[in-house]
Amino acid sequence: MMAWTDRHCRHLHRLYSPSVILFSEMITTGALIHGKQTHQLDFDASQHPVAVQLGGNDPHDLATCARLAEQRGYDEINLNVGCPSDRVQRGTFGAALMQNPQLVADCVSAMGDAVAIPVTVKCRTGIQFKGDGGRYQDSEFLLEFIEAVHTAGCQRLYLHARNAILGGLTPAQNREIPPLQPERGQLIKSEFPRLELIMNGGINCCDKALELLHWADGVMIGRSAYHNPLLLSELHKNLHDSSFVVDEADFLARYKTYMQLQLASGERLQPLMRHLLHSFNGRPGARLFRRTLSDHERLKRGDASILDDALSHIFGAAA
Repeated sequence: MMAWTDRHCRHLHRLYSPSVILFSEMITTGALIHGKQTHQLDFDASQHPVAVQLGGNDPHDLATCARLAEQRGYDEINLNVGCPSDRVQRGTFGAALMQNPQLVADCVSAMGDAVAIPVTVKCRTGIQFKGDGGRYQDSEFLLEFIEAVHTAGCQRLYLHARNAILGGLTPAQNREIPPLQPERGQLIKSEFPRLELIMNGGINCCDKALELLHWADGVMIGRSAYHNPLLLSELHKNLHDSSFVVDEADFLARYKTYMQLQLASGERLQPLMRHLLHSFNGRPGARLFRRTLSDHERLKRGDASILDDALSHIFGAAA
């Protein structure tokens, strides 16, 4: 989730769940090696366990970036072979890379040789593009792909359980229009029982997650958790700690403390606030909350009281 799950977002989500594995936004090898944007790897110790997701297609470059991430303290390196955006396609990585299972395997192997932490893969059930002849859409191809990356050392696979349509659809449409195929995940699990399988796609409530966990090893949730981080709390309570106290006011008070420390170190206010904008969608006071938090003048001058004023519309309305 590029430009979404940055270090501030991850800190916020850790407050909602002590157990969830947090993911960085996808970081390209070009940004780290040629753009010198190593600040994208920044995170604070509270975020563990945390995985870095890399985008690229050159085994040597990916190995270099994997070493950088391991040196920074990440717990897992994840290779994105699922993003369908046009920009990623032009770089021939993301979902476009699925058409070359051996190259993906070489990338996994190179990263695995470079680091001691787990190297994992996130992919789709298949890809479609003009002139593909259907080659990359059936279960036979998917199993061929999984065999290649698993043999190369991938012990954990994150499966977005729908095809990616390359060309003609936006990334948002690619998350909705291709039908979900959870049965492909069940096929993978039956064929590769030792591969840890994490299911992704269409998981927008606790019940859907728990249903998948009858046979999958885990679930990965993106935008639904971003728009409703209480889902992370609900899952933690169900799966890990029934005594966990879900106190959103407390979570946000602790985030305010983090915010104040970040502001004191020179961070701007707007990047710290933007991840809260969607947190209360559909709840009483949400419109006024968003309006208050979108006051550009207050954000520009670093007026930290904007958070208390915004939250008064939520917790005041709830009371």
